[in-house]
Amino acid sequence: MWTTAGGFASNADEGAFAREVEALGYGALWFSETAASKEAFVHAALLLAATQRLPVASGVANIYGRDPLAAKQAGTTLAEAYPGRFVLGLGVAHAPTVTDRGHDYGKPLSTMRAHLDGMDAAQLGFPEPSEPLPIVLAALRPKMLELAARRGHGAHPYFTPPERTERARAILGPQPWLAPEQMVVLETDAARARAIAREAMARPLSLTNYRNNLHDLGFGPDELENGGSDRLVDAIVAWGDADAIAARVQAHLDAGADHVCLQPLPAALDQQAAQLRELARVLL
Repeated sequence: MWTTAGGFASNADEGAFAREVEALGYGALWFSETAASKEAFVHAALLLAATQRLPVASGVANIYGRDPLAAKQAGTTLAEAYPGRFVLGLGVAHAPTVTDRGHDYGKPLSTMRAHLDGMDAAQLGFPEPSEPLPIVLAALRPKMLELAARRGHGAHPYFTPPERTERARAILGPQPWLAPEQMVVLETDAARARAIAREAMARPLSLTNYRNNLHDLGFGPDELENGGSDRLVDAIVAWGDADAIAARVQAHLDAGADHVCLQPLPAALDQQAAQLRELARVLL
């Protein structure tokens, strides 16, 4: 399960949502971080405290939001307090969100490499977990995927179809984790489903990193305008009945994913919860 809405909900409402995700039997709860949402590590702590066994993962924490020492301090604290339940997803975010925070947006690969170097070099004076803090990188292009394989536990691609999952697995190799996000809409009417999808796709389609990735997948410039062509919408967002959603999940798994992060749309918590209940019949 992957959500952005939780970062804007009350802690009581999100805690209840997380407990339902856990009770339904989903394998993990991923959450996003934005400039206006809850801070990633505090957010993770709240979700871990609200549940008993559910793994929680940041999808992803913006590396411009804190320096490498602070990231290692916070991540290690959570990993030690909740053994086997916290995964730290890290990403370089996007130029507009970084400059809005008052930072210069550096070259993504070298910036991420430097951040990981800083985390590796940090010396902590408190107990560390028996197993290292798992780190996955928001990775779309080959060089970042290679870095995720060498320096982390794997990759968490966002806004990608199963075709990209297959390419990512080929670059990562067999061992690193691969956990793609997948937007889903439980709606069988094509016009309504695509309208819901386009509303959610508007923000990613405005960002250079995602547009470049889609160009690399063979989508032309015209297909990325006005909410995206039908072909693009259908590639990025799985819509239809529960069986259709399950087929898309299976396509990612067949392409090499270890774990598929479902983002039900619309992205309000109550609407997501309703779709998760319906999907659990087929997926779980």
